[in-house]
Amino acid sequence: MCGIVGFFGSNLPGFEDALSILAHRGPDGTSSICQENYALGHNRLAIIDVEGGQQPLYDPQSKLYAIANGEIYNHQQWRDRLQGNYNFSTNSDTEILLPLYQKFGTQMPQKLRGMFSFILASDREFFVARDRLGIKPLYYAQSEEGLFFASEIKALIKHGEKIQEFPPGHYYHSNEGLQPYYDFPEVDVFLEDVEVILEKIRQGLSQSVRRRLMSDVPVGVFLSGGLDSSIIAALMKRELSELHSFATGFANSPDLKAARLVAEYLGTIHHEYIYSEAEMLSVLPEVIYHFESYDPAWIRSCVPTYLLSHLASQYVKVVLGGDASDELFAGYSYLADYNDGKTLNQELAYRIKGLHNLNLQKLDRLTMAHGLEARVPFLDIDFVEMALTIDPTLKLHQSFGIEKWLLRKAFEDYLPPEIVWREKMEFAHGSASSKVLAARAEATISDQDFERARFRGDPIKSKEELLYYRIFEQYFPQPFAVNLVGKWDRTFH
Repeated sequence: MCGIVGFFGSNLPGFEDALSILAHRGPDGTSSICQENYALGHNRLAIIDVEGGQQPLYDPQSKLYAIANGEIYNHQQWRDRLQGNYNFSTNSDTEILLPLYQKFGTQMPQKLRGMFSFILASDREFFVARDRLGIKPLYYAQSEEGLFFASEIKALIKHGEKIQEFPPGHYYHSNEGLQPYYDFPEVDVFLEDVEVILEKIRQGLSQSVRRRLMSDVPVGVFLSGGLDSSIIAALMKRELSELHSFATGFANSPDLKAARLVAEYLGTIHHEYIYSEAEMLSVLPEVIYHFESYDPAWIRSCVPTYLLSHLASQYVKVVLGGDASDELFAGYSYLADYNDGKTLNQELAYRIKGLHNLNLQKLDRLTMAHGLEARVPFLDIDFVEMALTIDPTLKLHQSFGIEKWLLRKAFEDYLPPEIVWREKMEFAHGSASSKVLAARAEATISDQDFERARFRGDPIKSKEELLYYRIFEQYFPQPFAVNLVGKWDRTFH
């Protein structure tokens, strides 16, 4: 994982500044190529081919340069198939983009399995793409001076008001503009046999975890003690002789206790970070700067994730986590009200499509703030597509009396029963951060301040949100910046 910047046009001001702003995403080196009408920059977090994978990579035959953020998990399979037709100069997964583009053109992203945003460029053309679900970030801005791409909003904020998120499952070609390349396939017949479903869940998630262990550096796991992260940890431990696990929270928080239980059961090398209220409040500005949002629903869980990432970065460069299972297996309580399976499946697909600027933005920004790569096994595209073929009514709470019963049942032999059947708890509540942050807002924002902010037209709904918004405004004072913020109530039904 890295930070990328691509500027295209006759005048390329601010390129070096944009690259410098993203230095936290790539602590292992910065490199760039500047041509007459374009410039590409790359801040590297070295994961694959640590010694030889510096970017931009160059193909002398096509005259294309390549930079990428993320991981191409099936790069080795493609290397094996193309070995006789292309002279590879590195072992980097990014290099596979160059021969695949020669072979498939703009259809190339469909051939990839992984999380990615990348830019290919020559004097004749440029090609930009983002992964199907938006696991890896990308933004672009247009002005009279040109077209600009970068991994985070803050790198483009000086390039006018026309900043947009590059949509997941899309590519941009200099001759075609922005084009979609992926949408969920239509499901005509749902899987209804529970035993078949359970086996597909076990096999699919196990394969996804194995894919995400691809690394030339140590890999660990975020372990909250909840069902999802515990399953991922259990699957990783079956593949690795040594596994570092990481948990954080206030002393005596339920998450810490549950994580210890799982770590002991699995035999992981377990690390904890116990933080104070004062420390949590002190990092709030850093969290909001990196997250690029002020939405309370997300800031509450961002603070512990930020501290957890700092802990993990001292031991590993890559972590896996349990994000997104609620979207796949109807883990949210409000979904129990759905009586129609087809409508529920549409809602789940809608939620998955909305993860890119909420859950996934949080995970990317707060790990990369510490030079740490996060991978999401539940969002392997093959696993996602399989999960959406499961009869939606089997995912409803009333089907079996507890949310995500299918997932629990599939892995009940992998974990202690008190973890498998533990009641769902949001990370922010399990780590006790939500109460502290709400109390801080109540203590520092008066009723008069809140009413003035609402009267002025600021997009504020609570004192807590106003507290975060004021910090956000210090880093992103431009009025248009609020339109780039992913918010829970804006994205979902």
